[in-house]
Amino acid sequence: MTLGFFLRGLLALLLTASLPAAHAAPDACPALLDHTLPRLQDEKPINLCGYAGQVVLVVNTASYCGFTSQYKSLEALYDRYKSRGLVVLGFPSNDFGSQEPGSNAEVAAFCENTFGVKFPMFAKSTVKGSSGVNPLYQQLAQASGKTPGWNFHKYVIGRDGRFAFSAGSMTDPLSKGFVADVEKLLAQPGAAK
Repeated sequence: MTLGFFLRGLLALLLTASLPAAHAAPDACPALLDHTLPRLQDEKPINLCGYAGQVVLVVNTASYCGFTSQYKSLEALYDRYKSRGLVVLGFPSNDFGSQEPGSNAEVAAFCENTFGVKFPMFAKSTVKGSSGVNPLYQQLAQASGKTPGWNFHKYVIGRDGRFAFSAGSMTDPLSKGFVADVEKLLAQPGAAK
């Protein structure tokens, strides 16, 4: 056996042994984000794993609610912090007072034309109840111990992919306390995408 043959074999063994560990860690999708859901505008499936490593604000929305003006605050928060790794994900729902009766296309037009919404929006879905509930909302309710009590309930997921905190409909996304909590999460280590 020659030294060159031995060294090539040893190098191949070392490379093979290190592959699984190097492959598994940084790009793994957190369980909370491991969902593919249809986008609002065209129902194109979007994998939420693409938001891993960011601070994710998940909010159930409605077009005809007393809190609908929070779209403006959500968009302003998103615009202010997206470069630091914040993403807002909107989920229209007709679960509360039938305040989101329109089709996905109608909701998309309303969000864009009325509030200039640029943050990602997903197809209408059920966010509470015992059947047919959006799987992300099922997991968020389990992780937080809270289901949305009304439209514009907010869940926040940290860069580590774990539930961080939630806030009810009465909390405006630009309120001092909410912004401070988001800023704390944005300051934690993690790669902004």
